[in-house]
Amino acid sequence: MFHSGEQQAQQKAGYQQVRAALYTTMPEQHRLFYQGLETFYLSVLDHDGWPVAALIQGASGFIASPNETQLTLPQDALEAVPYLPALKAGMAVGGLGIDFSNRRRNRVNGVVEGVSDGRLQLHVQESFGNCPQYIQRRNLAQHNSRRRLQIESLNSLDADARYLISAADTLFVASHAPRQGSTGGADISHRGGMPGFIILKGGKLWIPDYTGNRYMNTLGNLLLEPRCALLIMDFHQGAALHIQGRAEILWQMPGEGRTERFWTVEPQRILRLRQLLPAAGTDVEYADSTLAAGQ
Repeated sequence: MFHSGEQQAQQKAGYQQVRAALYTTMPEQHRLFYQGLETFYLSVLDHDGWPVAALIQGASGFIASPNETQLTLPQDALEAVPYLPALKAGMAVGGLGIDFSNRRRNRVNGVVEGVSDGRLQLHVQESFGNCPQYIQRRNLAQHNSRRRLQIESLNSLDADARYLISAADTLFVASHAPRQGSTGGADISHRGGMPGFIILKGGKLWIPDYTGNRYMNTLGNLLLEPRCALLIMDFHQGAALHIQGRAEILWQMPGEGRTERFWTVEPQRILRLRQLLPAAGTDVEYADSTLAAGQ
């Protein structure tokens, strides 16, 4: 069920006999969930082997599930994300569907099958749900196909980027582990917390790791391959930062409350994304006013 990195991470965290509800096919309720979404978070590797985290969007129903092992996405929805590498058959992909209005999320890991009739076909190898912990409840405006993503490359974190990080309550982390039999591959996971939960210190982003499902998917991947990508969201402005860097896990640095450890990322490649989403304003219901991060 778990690859060697995940098992090592569980041992380092002191977890014993972790049981996982992982499926090799998608349950019917997951398939219906994906088909009702307007957003889908995707993780792949770029041409240099770095993870990429991308938000794919469309009108409700733009994701289809012809059968229990397949999801399809419109090719034009992928092409609307210029920094996303061309997806070819055999590439590992990780996917996350999340509905902020009801704090529901499900994940899939698999490979690209190919493109047919203008749709990318993903073959699902793992499917599982995550609990609603640390997801901030908010309502996003409906998808607008006329909006065009604006991308700016940054040499360093400027004042606007630092402010976005300090105000963020949600990020997504893309990671990857070499495929080991039926485990490993690309993955994308959610982290959430009160504004300020991401700490910028010493040129690195410090991200607290809180009590979760103990699967250790992300940290297990980072033990085997420390390169990752962060998509740090600014729902208020409809913007984000995409940061690629190498992660380090600080196993012996617990924080306050439910913080079990920290992990850091030193930015190496930074993109500022504007017009990513319709501005959502400040109407948000925080999952836990005493806590600042998520699984």
